[in-house]
Amino acid sequence: MLSLKSIGASLVGIVVLLLFRLQTTEGSLHEYRGENFVSKGNAFVVHGGSEGIYSSLTNNLIQSHSYSTNTDSFIRFEKILFRRPKEFSNFSSGPIHAIVFDVDDRETIGGSAYGGQRAICCTADLAKLGVCTQGQIIHRPSANNPGWPKVFSASFSNDEVDVALTSGSIPITKTGMYNVYFIHCEPNLKEVTVEGKTIWKNPTGYLPGRMAPLMNFYGCMSLAFVLLGIFWFSQYARFWREVIPLQNCITLVITLGMLEMAFWYFDYAEFNETGVRPTGTTVWAVTFGTVKRTVSRLVILIVSMGFGVVRPTLGGLTSKVLLLGGTFFLASEVLELVENVGAVSDFSGKARLFFVLPVAILDAFFILWIFTALSKTLNKLQARRLLAKLDIYRKFTNALAVTVILSVGWTCYELYFKSTDVYNERWQNAWIIPAFWQVLSFSLLCIICVLWAPSQNSMRYAYSDDGEELDKDATLTLIKPSPLLPKDVRNQPEVRPTLGNNELSNGADLEDKTE
Repeated sequence: MLSLKSIGASLVGIVVLLLFRLQTTEGSLHEYRGENFVSKGNAFVVHGGSEGIYSSLTNNLIQSHSYSTNTDSFIRFEKILFRRPKEFSNFSSGPIHAIVFDVDDRETIGGSAYGGQRAICCTADLAKLGVCTQGQIIHRPSANNPGWPKVFSASFSNDEVDVALTSGSIPITKTGMYNVYFIHCEPNLKEVTVEGKTIWKNPTGYLPGRMAPLMNFYGCMSLAFVLLGIFWFSQYARFWREVIPLQNCITLVITLGMLEMAFWYFDYAEFNETGVRPTGTTVWAVTFGTVKRTVSRLVILIVSMGFGVVRPTLGGLTSKVLLLGGTFFLASEVLELVENVGAVSDFSGKARLFFVLPVAILDAFFILWIFTALSKTLNKLQARRLLAKLDIYRKFTNALAVTVILSVGWTCYELYFKSTDVYNERWQNAWIIPAFWQVLSFSLLCIICVLWAPSQNSMRYAYSDDGEELDKDATLTLIKPSPLLPKDVRNQPEVRPTLGNNELSNGADLEDKTE
């Protein structure tokens, strides 16, 4: 128990640090604030960004700093500056390159002599073969995309501390996953840093290609939640006197879902319009989504335990349920903040795995606890012959089982998708991965709303400590007594349950409440 509290406190600290660090993070404007070159093989590299970009809807070529129409796709360099310390400025340098290429043309960058280790910078052996100049980066023209890759260079003169890369825009006329790298081949320039920014634009706006379809998706999901809300709140208003606590929890989940979808849509819409991801909107969307997922899991867990159906309270389990829910909220919030707040490039870092594992473990624990509790509740309902409640719980169990099977199957597919797409070549379909999880959770919510929709019979599914339980439509009817019965018995009314049309059509059974 103490260790979980410690973990929770640590996660709170991480959330605060992330929010502080990401306050000024920008979106499709990839900013470089004194980035250091990292040694990769025989080259020194700064990764400037990776995004899927669709080709321009027009064939207008982009010149200088401006672009002609809103339907153009481009990558623009703005105020790119290479800087070195004064004490390392007493020599002229070789070129520092900015190279832009489609991932399909990755083999055109670098080479090897006699089938040896692949190098980015031209080696003495390759220079002897006449395929490159020693000290320069190796690149060849693309066979599929004439004029690519694009290479720009700048060099330091003697005693020069700063050198600027020529600003300009590159029109994108072929759909692909594009990469920007800053590369040099001189060990003497290891103290050089990069400043400035690049701007990436798709035909429909500044959203990266992988994210672009999600804006329309969240718009559709917002509409779906509105329709679900209309159905649920209309039933809630009609039968508010019959509402049970579980239905209040479902109302909360629907409200949180509406807010989450709306905030995600506005987050993507503003990002698409301005090129700067609105940190505040993203944090709200992440938080509402995390609260919704936490509340949903807790509701499913306590329903599976029979709370409000076969038991009036959770007893000593309340603190454990709340602790599990709180830990899941914090772990999920950290993961979502890392994944979404300030996210720009279409590549996911390996460090993400560190945040995914706690959420996956907690989810597995939720599933195990839910089905264990469901099994016990079903046995209690069957033993007490509460047949109407048993019927609804069986349908609920079947829906959960299908959801878990689909979740496991989709998780396997997601692992396959990401493990076989090392270079993000299938980026145009990547949006389907997060979209599926939203659709799956929404579908389960719809099933729960149908099973526990407010109605005139809602109270029959609630816990009761009475000695016996009769349906609300049961009525007292007098039956003609048999002349063989004693006189005092013949004068007693007999209870005969008369079922309404709704119960006949739904196949609901009478229950005998013997809690």
